[in-house]
Amino acid sequence: MAMRYILGYTFAWTATASILTLALYHILTGEGERISIAWFLEHSSPHLWAGLGICLSVSLSIIGATLGIFTTGVSIMGAGVKTPRIKTKNLISVIFCEAVAIYGLITSIILIGKVSSVSNIESLSYHAKEQMIVSGHIIFGAGLAVGFVNLFCGLGVGIVGSSAALADAANPALFVKVLIIEIFGSAIGLFGLIVGIYMTSKADMSIKSA
Repeated sequence: MAMRYILGYTFAWTATASILTLALYHILTGEGERISIAWFLEHSSPHLWAGLGICLSVSLSIIGATLGIFTTGVSIMGAGVKTPRIKTKNLISVIFCEAVAIYGLITSIILIGKVSSVSNIESLSYHAKEQMIVSGHIIFGAGLAVGFVNLFCGLGVGIVGSSAALADAANPALFVKVLIIEIFGSAIGLFGLIVGIYMTSKADMSIKSA
């Protein structure tokens, strides 16, 4: 316990000292505007944000699906030892968890289609550069939103699927009732997919350099 507090305080003080050092350096060298978050968002590459959005969309979705499959799979295998009849029927819970990863994959493919390369961003007009930056941030936001929605959706579906397996092992009549709850839980991931697609409809990085 004491070691954990020591490591926590060490990390906090190190991070604080590093941030203060960098801030003072930029202020004393006449580049204090670089401390601003707005400056960072404006001068960072829009393709970086687009790539991060695509990465987060598929990776968080796969993490959610993996955790869901792990949660429900353990219960199915455990309860199936004494009640073998539940193994095949409860595989539908695994399919629902896998659908979460598919939502993230579909979103990432759509986001990739919105990204286009530009040889020199600085050669673009102000309006075109602004559109490129906004599009990169929109793609990042869409990927982040879909990723987190699918992450928590996978966790929820996995927990409900685990409960469905245990309930089915105890009383077969409860399976359908719990399955309905699982279907509604899986629909949350579909909501995230729809919102992500709508967000990307506002993004357009296909701009020709001047």
